[in-house]
Amino acid sequence: MSSSSAPASGDASRQFAFGLVLATVGAIAFSGKAIIVKLAYRYGVDAVTLIMYRMLFALPIFLGMAWWGTYRQGTQRPSPLTRRDWLGIGGLGVSGYYLASFLDFAGLAYISASLERLILYLNPTLVLLLGRVLYGKAISWRQLAGMAVSYSGVLLVFGHEIQLQGGQAAWGTLLVFLSAVSYALYLVYSGEMVQRLGSLRLVGLATSVACLCCLLQFVLLRPMSAAAVAPEVLWLSVLNATLCTAVPVLIVMMAIERIGASLTAQTGMVGPMSTILMGVLILGEPFTAWVAVGSVLVLAGIFIFTRGGRR
Repeated sequence: MSSSSAPASGDASRQFAFGLVLATVGAIAFSGKAIIVKLAYRYGVDAVTLIMYRMLFALPIFLGMAWWGTYRQGTQRPSPLTRRDWLGIGGLGVSGYYLASFLDFAGLAYISASLERLILYLNPTLVLLLGRVLYGKAISWRQLAGMAVSYSGVLLVFGHEIQLQGGQAAWGTLLVFLSAVSYALYLVYSGEMVQRLGSLRLVGLATSVACLCCLLQFVLLRPMSAAAVAPEVLWLSVLNATLCTAVPVLIVMMAIERIGASLTAQTGMVGPMSTILMGVLILGEPFTAWVAVGSVLVLAGIFIFTRGGRR
């Protein structure tokens, strides 16, 4: 009996370890988006054009995800989408992926990748605040304490950056914060639709809507001549669409299957640290005591916040 249970225990341990590796790789890949965007800006491209190329290259992948989630995942026949479903998908696509992505890209033109990642890492607190405003959900004192610690860390880094860049840093911070709010709205309103349509189907359809919005935005706001960009921008956009967008979505879903959503989210704490490290090594951004202390405060606050939610 012990001999048969030992291999099963070993397989479970390997699956758990593999899940942790997947969650870590997914968090680092997600964090690389800011680095790629900052690199692309060095070639004179603007946010409208840059996000158009990212979504153009990502659209086939997202359509494939929607098709797989509809026709290949599971054994049951997919339920047809109603008019209400399409309206929900459109709203979630605009809020969670189009606005959130565009505002993030626009903000990165004015602030460092490190500050951008710390702001986006406040997302769980925004979801809780929206739940309080929209549904009257309770907030514990432990969660409030975690939020206070996290926001003080962001304010610390923001205060240092605004001294160096002035009003541009304030504008960029506002744009990225609005991006986080937009994505938090998506998370708040997507719960019921995820249960009905499935996560892969909903994500594939909503992101496809966002891709079309970004392509339409470019057509309306820019002349077609603006599509002529440096080859480096195209390659960076391909990398952004695959390695930093589609691939981490699949990796994180695989991690959740093995270690659960809670532990996957906690493992995601390596994201801000990896962004700061890549910013220093690849972009040459300074790593100051302000950034170090602010990052520790943000991560510590989110840790306290998530522990408070579980209690």
